Amino acid sequence: MVDLRLQVVATVLGVALAAAAAGSSSGKQFEFQEATVDAIHQGFRNGSLTSTALARFYLEQIARLNPLLRAVIEVNPDALAQAARADAERAASRGRCAVGLHGIPVLLKDNIDTRDRLNTTAGSLALLGSVVRRDAGVVARLRRAGAVILGKANPSEWSNFRPVASGWSARGGQTLNPYVLSVTPCGSSAGPGVAAAANMAAVTLGSETDGSILCPSSLNSVVGIKPTVGLTSRSGVIPITPLQDTIGPMCRTVSDAVRVLDVIVGYDELDAEATGAASKYIPHGGYTQFLRTNGLRGKRIGVPDVFFQGYDDMQLAVYEKHLDTMRQQGAVVIMDLDIATNFTDLGNQEILLMAAEFKISINAYLSGLLYSPVRSLAQVIAFNEAHPVEVTKQCFCLPHCREPMMSFPAVLLQERLKDFGQPDLIAAEKTNGIGTRERAAIRRLREISTNGLEKLMKERRLDAIVAPNSDASSVLAVGGYPGIAVPAGYDEQGVPFAICFGGLQGYEPRLIEIAYAFEQATKVRRPPTFKR
Repeated sequence: MVDLRLQVVATVLGVALAAAAAGSSSGKQFEFQEATVDAIHQGFRNGSLTSTALARFYLEQIARLNPLLRAVIEVNPDALAQAARADAERAASRGRCAVGLHGIPVLLKDNIDTRDRLNTTAGSLALLGSVVRRDAGVVARLRRAGAVILGKANPSEWSNFRPVASGWSARGGQTLNPYVLSVTPCGSSAGPGVAAAANMAAVTLGSETDGSILCPSSLNSVVGIKPTVGLTSRSGVIPITPLQDTIGPMCRTVSDAVRVLDVIVGYDELDAEATGAASKYIPHGGYTQFLRTNGLRGKRIGVPDVFFQGYDDMQLAVYEKHLDTMRQQGAVVIMDLDIATNFTDLGNQEILLMAAEFKISINAYLSGLLYSPVRSLAQVIAFNEAHPVEVTKQCFCLPHCREPMMSFPAVLLQERLKDFGQPDLIAAEKTNGIGTRERAAIRRLREISTNGLEKLMKERRLDAIVAPNSDASSVLAVGGYPGIAVPAGYDEQGVPFAICFGGLQGYEPRLIEIAYAFEQATKVRRPPTFKR
């Protein structure tokens, strides 16, 4: 099912201009493909680019590629108006506001609230037409920075709390990996990762509970930052568990991701406990100061054996080469480390706790909506059972609006209950809050973190650990720890793989130094191949 809204928005808005129409009267030509935030601002300053032209280019990319990749659920009908306003603000300020993310289009994972004409559904038909009270905390910060909200990217439905295929949702269909279409895009933030990789936007936001930023970043050859829990607000984000949920950027370069991080971090009274606790980690002067090409010099980087199991000789050889590069750049690489604690029960404890936390959190989110077809987890389950196949109209405004700007023929959308079921939703509904078992799980997960990664890093005085792809995601998740995935290579099929640098809470500055220096020393990333 191709989302008609995307096609018609592209047609009505006249998004067929691409590079030829994007240059300004200056006669300079802007290179859109693989454009970075720095290059975009340079284009704004030298007159070769406007926000309107940039938004048009990305909308054209979405219209052209999305029928194949299904990375975007819907585009914002007000995106060009927002871009034009940014152009006017820049002209009025004589370019002084051409900083940060001003005038730059951003795609958001479809679990991040926007108080506009976009839906927020976590990919589920049950929330189609719901109305949020306000922008999510991170969206409010994006808007204050002058960013253009381009649209919503396709998640794994309910952020994989239904056991669907990675990158599949009833609303968006199946997201495909732009490098090798038959390979998984991985993780519930698959849509943002694919969209960034395929130049549908330079800036996207994803969310992670356990691996949902790090995994799609790894397999789609983009940079993903999973921040310390609480560094970015979770208010207005469809939740799984407040103990692990975090919001972070997914971009094509470390520099771009860090510039986004600078915009979205900070205290939010609607997520006061977590953001208040994490605010102490935000450095004076922000994070871009840590974009240092010599950032590996003197860093102590640990290599836990447990994460490098099961890889073929070719990939292991690439990782060995990268470790040598780190040494050449001045890092101290410490091999053969053991995370001392036994964490074989980590997954079971995490799932047990997550089920109870999800029910509490999702019920609170649903009850707080201004309008919603469902108001509780029980009603979501009932909706799915009652509507395994749903017919809905596509329109330019929310489905319950009285006077849609334009509506189109009905299309068939399916929740595919026979294929995926909803066992995790049902299991969560059967929980009864945080009881004895859940409190024991919390204690056990804290023990795993304290006696595992925290103990290892403090005893060995490590600045970071390194792991392939998202293999360390669970260890990082249960401790609320940060991680940064950076492109590391491509296998014999052309499938991307990554290297992940992880650390303790608040270690973002040193992780950024390491990740940026590594990226600049290796320059691995290349554009997608769309191999079948």
